[in-house]
Amino acid sequence: MRAVTTRPSLALAALAVGAFAIGTGEFVIMGLLPDVAGGLGVDIPDAGRLISAYALGVVVGAPLLIAAANRFPRKAVLVALMGGYAGFNLLSALVPSYELVFGARFLAGLPHGAFFGIGAVVAGNLVTPDRRARAMSMMFAGLTLANVAGVPVGTLIGQQVGWRWVFAVVGLIAAAAALAVVLAVPDVRAGGGVRLGQELRALAHRPVWLALLIATVGGAVLFSTYSYITPMLTEVAGFTPTEVTLLLALFGVGMTVGNLVGARLADLATMPTIYGALVADIVVALLFVPALQNQATAMVALFAFAVATFSLVPAVQLRIITAAGDAPNLASGANQAAFNVANAIGAALGGAVIGAGFGYASPNVVAAGLAAVGLVVAVVAGRSEKAGARRERVLAGSSAA
Repeated sequence: MRAVTTRPSLALAALAVGAFAIGTGEFVIMGLLPDVAGGLGVDIPDAGRLISAYALGVVVGAPLLIAAANRFPRKAVLVALMGGYAGFNLLSALVPSYELVFGARFLAGLPHGAFFGIGAVVAGNLVTPDRRARAMSMMFAGLTLANVAGVPVGTLIGQQVGWRWVFAVVGLIAAAAALAVVLAVPDVRAGGGVRLGQELRALAHRPVWLALLIATVGGAVLFSTYSYITPMLTEVAGFTPTEVTLLLALFGVGMTVGNLVGARLADLATMPTIYGALVADIVVALLFVPALQNQATAMVALFAFAVATFSLVPAVQLRIITAAGDAPNLASGANQAAFNVANAIGAALGGAVIGAGFGYASPNVVAAGLAAVGLVVAVVAGRSEKAGARRERVLAGSSAA
């Protein structure tokens, strides 16, 4: 059901606050692993498993919660999801042992994918069809801005007053986001009467799962490099750890720019935008390797890589929702699950080439290879779409005759 409103900006801002809370809660722990490990009395690899616990929660929660909430009004579901995110982050701040924090991080991941999945559909329905990608990008801007401000500030707070305070602050931001959704997002019926069976059938459509495959590979492009960006910048480019914190903020600015540019282009032509983003990924990732030999060029390459990788996000999100037709919720949520699967795949492949002795710059070559695979999948998807359109025209001509 489309619910175009004359005041979509406030509703999109409310959704963006929720995305900001989620983005900060997901990524801030990466800069606080030594603090978390020390506070819980575990080593850094064990602390790193808290990241995996959260990602597992996203993968599990996205399809299950969307399916469970299918018959409820979307606004009420969004409020409940953000309220749950607030509560589970506060729980992460309060529970005493590593095992309980591990469980709390898994629980915190559960609402993540469902909020983004349903929120993206709601955002797209707040505006006219020619502005859907831009509306969704305004929501996802909260996620990219979290990497500009939320993560650096949260890291600083955690280092100064303790990592538990960071999760408490994230919980409070999430609670504020839930209130903002209550006040600003219009009521939308549950999927316009769409049944779960329709959602599952939409998920099985060839264009949908091809788009999900592009999303998975595209996400792996990002995380194969981003997972090792700190040693890449310190050990190869020679930046200090303090400078890396500022460079991560620069990366977040690049993500924001890519998100906005990709959305505007996707509203004009979705598949060409996907092709262009993946080609840009290949070129920039390969250039990143020699660029790391000089700090100035390393900064340029870092920013360009962030722009290229995140310009793909709104285009793929729009492609998935459009391909799912009148049953987009589960497919949209599956995109979030795919992104977190990509996190694991990209990090594993990037780590494998480093472990094989190819150096800290080598994950960029992996990123370029993954982007090439994604481009092949995108070309297959584009040709399949054109073939389907030709068949429909032939059938329409036969019926007319």
